[in-house]
Formats: sequence, C-alpha cells, structure tokens
Amino acid sequence: MIFNMRNFLLLLAASITFSSAFVVVPTPKASTSTIRASSTTRAARSARTSFHLKAVVDEDVDAATTSSAHITAESEQYEDNLEEIEHHRAEEKKLHAGKVTGTSFLPEETLGRLAKGSPVEKAKLKGDPGSAYVDVYEFARKIREGEMTWKEVEKADLETRLKWVGMIHRGKRTPGQFLMRLKVPNGIVNSDQMRFYADSVEKYGTDFGVVDITTRQNMQMRGIKLEDADSVIDGLHARNQTSFQSALDNVRNMVGSPLAGIDPLEMVDTRPYCNILNDLITLDHATGTRGNPQWGNLPRKFNIAVSGSRDDFAHTDINDIGLQPCPHAVTGEMGFNLVLGGYMSIKRVAHSIDSKMWVKADLNSVNTLCEAILRVFRDEGERKDRQKARLMWLVEKYGVDDYKAKIIEEIDSYDRGVVVEDTQPKPTEPFERRDLLGVHEQKQKGLYRVGILVPVGRLSATECRQLADLAERYSNSEIRCTVEQNVLLPNVLEADVPLLLAEPTINGVDTRMKANPGKIEGGVVSCTGAEF
Repeated sequence: MIFNMRNFLLLLAASITFSSAFVVVPTPKASTSTIRASSTTRAARSARTSFHLKAVVDEDVDAATTSSAHITAESEQYEDNLEEIEHHRAEEKKLHAGKVTGTSFLPEETLGRLAKGSPVEKAKLKGDPGSAYVDVYEFARKIREGEMTWKEVEKADLETRLKWVGMIHRGKRTPGQFLMRLKVPNGIVNSDQMRFYADSVEKYGTDFGVVDITTRQNMQMRGIKLEDADSVIDGLHARNQTSFQSALDNVRNMVGSPLAGIDPLEMVDTRPYCNILNDLITLDHATGTRGNPQWGNLPRKFNIAVSGSRDDFAHTDINDIGLQPCPHAVTGEMGFNLVLGGYMSIKRVAHSIDSKMWVKADLNSVNTLCEAILRVFRDEGERKDRQKARLMWLVEKYGVDDYKAKIIEEIDSYDRGVVVEDTQPKPTEPFERRDLLGVHEQKQKGLYRVGILVPVGRLSATECRQLADLAERYSNSEIRCTVEQNVLLPNVLEADVPLLLAEPTINGVDTRMKANPGKIEGGVVSCTGAEF
C-alpha cells in the first residue's frame, strides 16, 4: 500500500462529500468569527485538525500555542476498512464526473479564440482538463488490472490533462513516471505529511524516488507511476493536501511569508490570505471537492504571492499578482499595494509594475481583488501565442490606467463593498533584509526559529523522515518551506536550540542538511529535475 488506510478514514469520518483537502473557507464576506467556528467545527467532526486555518485567524492567540494545537504529527488510529474507502472513492468520482466544464465559464468570444489557439488550447477544448479528476482513477485501476499500459493513454491526457491533477510526465529520461506537484499554501507542512511523501516515493529507488522543495514554497514528489496515482492522491487528501490544479494553466502554489505569525517585524500574517486564495482557486463550492472548474481553463499559469514584511520573503516582484503590505498614509490602516505582471520565461524576464491600486488587508478585499484580476485574465488573455499569454501582456495591452479602471469595474460588479484606492507610499526608513537560515529569536519570548539548508531543495525519502523526526521533537511537528528551497522549524524552545543544532542529521558533519551553512552554499537556488 502507498498510504496508511487508517489516515484515509479520518476524511471519511468528516464527510462523504470530501469537503476539502484544506478546510472549506467561507465566502469572502464571512466574518472572522465565522471562520473560527468553521475551523473548530471541522476539527470536532473529523478528529483531524487543519494545519493552517485556526492559527491564521486567531491573531490574538500566541502563535506557538495555536501551532501546537493545530498541527498533528500522528493520525488517530482507525481500523482499516477497504470497503468503506472504496465506497468513498466511488462517491468522489461521481461528484467529479458531475462537475460542469471549465469551458462553460468562458464567454463565446473566448471560446472562439480557443478554437484557433495553440495546440494546448485545442486539447483543452477537445477534452475538458477537469476530466482528469476522474480519469486518473480509471487509468490507475486499468493499468493495475492489466487492461492497459501507460503507453496506451491518449497523448493529450498524458502530456496535458493529467497536469490538472498535478501529474507531469517525465518521458524524456523516465518514461512512464511522473512528477506530482502539490498545493502547500504558505509553504507549511507537518511531520505526518513529510513521512507520507517518503513512503510514496521510496518504492521507486533512490535515483528517481525523491522529493523536491520548490521555489514556490511547494513540495513535489518524483517517480510516481500512473498505477499508483490514485492511492497517492487519496493519501494526500486524507492529510488535508491536494495535487489538483497545481500545474500547466492553473494558479500555482500560494506563496507567503515563512515567518508568518512569529516575526517581530511582521506587518501582515500571510497565512489567512494564502488559504482563502487557495480555496478561491481550487475549491469547487458546488460539490465541496478540490478541482474548481471556474478557474480550470486559464490562458497560462498564474502566480500569486503575499508578502508579510519589508523583507518580501515571498518575492512578490516576480509574480503575476504581488501583494505588498503597506499602511494607509492617512488612516494608518494596514493594507496591500498591488504589483502586477512579474514573471520569468524563455522570451522575457519582467519585473512587476505598480498597478496604482491599494486595498485594505482584510480577506474580503484581497479575495475580491484577486478574483477580479483572474476573471479578466481568464476571459481576455492571449490563447494563441503562449509566450504572450501571461498577465503582463494583457496589462500592457490595456495600459496601466485603463487596466486599473477595468479591474475596479469588475470589482464593483460583485457588490461586496470593496474599495480600491491609489497606491500608498512605501515606508522609507532604512531596512536590511534578514536571513532565514540559522537561529533567530521569534516575537514570542523564549521561542526561536531555526532555518535549515536543504541543498537545491532535494530530499531523499530518508531525509524526509529525518526532517519529520526533528520537527516532531522540536517544533510541534511544523515545517515551513522557503522560496530558497530550504526549511524552517518554528517555535523551538530556547533550551532546545543547542540540542537541535547538535542533531547528527543537520550538524554539518557528513550531512547535506545543515543549520549554519556558508554564504555561498546557503544561497544556492536551482530548478532541479534535468536528470528526469
């Protein structure tokens, strides 16, 4: 078995409709108290707490306490029940099969451009990418039962549609094996999840069965075979994670501050924003499942980052949407300046530009702003030339002022009370960006964060388990990823810091991972995977 069935029953106990891989976040108008009640109710129902929601809305509660209460290292023990799991899987497939298509949200003009668009657009038009949510289970079953091989999967499914379940075929050097990309809002994982990654890839050997931390605070498992995909997906969902809508023409992982909730210089706790935006994109409210057709047919990939301090650990300047915290010059109320259009590609490297927009730092405003930008991008973005299908090209087509007017018009049509103001002046006081590696004091007295180098983000199954053990021992099972492809253990007791640094898996003596690397070694970042 790829995953422990007892963990999967946790989800069944919560809801046969499989309400989320990340806990359902209310509509944008919901109050903080509603979000808090939602988290509490689900925790009571499922006996498994979300690793991210309660801590990010209870700003008046000590971060270390909420972290400990809401990050579970071990699942509660349930008896294996294959029949019940198969029944749930069947119900899940029914829900996915009954979903509307992504193309059903597109206006006629956009559909006409799809028909004349790139090969990828024509493939999406011929077969809706959302079909992968069901097809991946069928492919896995048929391959296991000898009814087909992976080579018989239609090319458009193999190379395009399966990316909607996060499966990217690595056919050049590892034919028949896939990279499976996840969704990890704000880069926060726990020990149980890390051990599951190790269990999932270990069977493929040390050369191909590895795990990557990405430059979007995300996790990727390499070597996955199609016949194992359904069990891996089920195991992720049982652990409040998903791989759905993580690749190709989808909104990628939500990047936030790795110091969220523990930073003495924090301006905004990025966790609630990453979570609500993740739900906006991937949660289908009609069925309560992951995989949202409303945003399932974008012109190209789309990146969103939320910064929590002047350090900009989220690297907002290279994202399509960058939310940079900034107080209002008159009222002092905290909000976000919006920067747009940053990206890197073969043809062009673009630094984000000032959108001339600022919104209050509340969930409704941020969610609504991003939804409006996505709607205009989805319906009006380039569909023929994929090199010109990123947001920056659409902004340049409009011009910044006209684009701003278009987005405000869209926001006003939602009638949610969101007000867009002009960009607010940034703080000008001297500031030096801080280091994420090594030992640093948190805003909580007596607690420390410890950043650990993971060279180019590559982890073996053994190293995944070693990190899980360290987190379980020292940081309430919480592990935070950074865009530099390293990890951070938060909420380490002051008395435990020397013990952690002396751990043989990170002490720098014949170890890849280390807490105090040199400047050069500690600064290396790489998009790994050429060998696959």
